[in-house]
Amino acid sequence: MNWHLHFLGVGAAHAVELGSSSVVLERDGEPVLLIDCGPDTLDRYVAAYGGLPPALFITHTHMDHVAGLERLFFKLWFDQGLRGRTRVFLHAGLMTWLQMRVADYPGTLAEGGVNFWEAFHLLPCSRGFWLDGLWFDIFATRHHLPGTSYGLALDGSFVFTGDTRPMPEVLARYVAGHEVIAHDCSLVGNPSHTGIEDIEREYPAALRSRLLLYHYGSSADGAALAALGYRIAEAGDRIALNAPSAPRVDAG
Repeated sequence: MNWHLHFLGVGAAHAVELGSSSVVLERDGEPVLLIDCGPDTLDRYVAAYGGLPPALFITHTHMDHVAGLERLFFKLWFDQGLRGRTRVFLHAGLMTWLQMRVADYPGTLAEGGVNFWEAFHLLPCSRGFWLDGLWFDIFATRHHLPGTSYGLALDGSFVFTGDTRPMPEVLARYVAGHEVIAHDCSLVGNPSHTGIEDIEREYPAALRSRLLLYHYGSSADGAALAALGYRIAEAGDRIALNAPSAPRVDAG
């Protein structure tokens, strides 16, 4: 069985030419889980897979990560075979923010009679969630206010930080072997995102060599990161993963 992370986009919010940062976990070429749904994510997803995502995880509610949910709502609602079937996982602490961002507007449809979340199968969670027999760990990241952004880990396979400042203590918890570590990083950091100087200050060399950098600010930034010896993800890349470990006995 083959596992990959397929990067649909790798850009920071303003780097529209790179696509909104989002990835798809694939098993034998089939999509298992989409992570984040920015303004252009759905078009890229449909172009790659010819259909809509069966499951989605939301890291946080900035619009470059959730703006595609409105279009996804319409596509799901008007297809009786798909309505209510796409599972949406998110940390329960984000529910109020997500409701305000995408669902709390009068008249979801002009004709009325529809609640936004009826189109989805909404699954708030806290420590993690089960999907297709796999346990995914959720962890808090350092992005703006505490409790507003989360990353995702699949034991033995990958860690996806989402938007974050460096968090060596978190990676120490979730990186045990040869997981792919997809990490937010641009050439210059700020109080909410990691820059390359932060990477070099906060992480030991052994871990830095394993990072796969994404969410950078421009193609030039990506080229500069690569010139420094770092591995960067580019839109369309499919990154091979190790098979996930068997779920822990304390999972769930």
